[in-house]
Amino acid sequence: MPSAFQFQCHLVLIFLAASKGETRYLEVRDAGEDDPFLLLSEDLKRELSAGQIYRRSLRCIDMLSIEGQFTFTADQPQLHCATFFIGEPEELITIHYDFVNIDCQGGDFLKVFDGWILKGEKFPSSLDHPLTTSQRYVDFCESGNIQRSIRSSQNVAMIFFRIQLPGNGFTVTVKKSSNLFPCNVISQTPSGRFTMVIPHQHRNCSFSIIYPVVIKISDLILGHLNGLFLKKPSASCAGVGDFVELLGGAGLDPSKMFPLADLCHSFHGSAQMKIGCDNTVLRMVSSGKHINRVTFEYHQLDLQETETRKENSIEEFCFPSI
Repeated sequence: MPSAFQFQCHLVLIFLAASKGETRYLEVRDAGEDDPFLLLSEDLKRELSAGQIYRRSLRCIDMLSIEGQFTFTADQPQLHCATFFIGEPEELITIHYDFVNIDCQGGDFLKVFDGWILKGEKFPSSLDHPLTTSQRYVDFCESGNIQRSIRSSQNVAMIFFRIQLPGNGFTVTVKKSSNLFPCNVISQTPSGRFTMVIPHQHRNCSFSIIYPVVIKISDLILGHLNGLFLKKPSASCAGVGDFVELLGGAGLDPSKMFPLADLCHSFHGSAQMKIGCDNTVLRMVSSGKHINRVTFEYHQLDLQETETRKENSIEEFCFPSI
């Protein structure tokens, strides 16, 4: 495997399993965590009757994909805790503090991060987010009652916290709202279909799939015609204002991933690629001069598919990790 993929950080991994209902795993490894593995079952996405609010306690390391009210109460000093929130691609997440009882002066903290961050790697990357890194943090100990509700800029957000005194804790309510033009997205599942539209906006948007996948681009509309290039020293979309690139790697941050292919022209048809990396990202770069649109579908790459590689596939990257 190329050295570019030999990251020293640990990873967020979400896997699909079970034939009835999906089971996802969130793996977070950190010094001092005794139980770094969390099983998140699709049972949590049960149908609730009208007006009923789903409630449960939070673990030190947790992941949530549904709305509801969630409470954390420390039973012992908890120094390295985090909760990851994820919605559907077209959803934004709002986190509201209902109750907070922590000792800010004694070293406790409770922070919301707009996106996901793990071992210093961020999604969306700093290049693709409208806010600076410092603006993406909202510290309760600094804002207090001034900002009790925080809404994400994409379908993922997180809180991380330290609570040292047993009995202290907090309660948050999580709600979701519609996002008409989803930009940066982490997929909850290893298969799906998505259309990304950037309407006359100067921004970069990344769709992250935390699985090895086969990705098939069926429709691409850009504001110019150029060419399609596999990444080589003498061929790329450098200097082109609007294009789509495919990235692969083993980390969370798209800006630290390896560029695999550029697509610089509009087309209707099919461009299929197999990418055996732990994380695959489709990233659209938009100058703001045009309405750019890309439609693609993807499914998890299995071992049999790696043995029968066809044309128009990225074969030389990442496959040893499967």
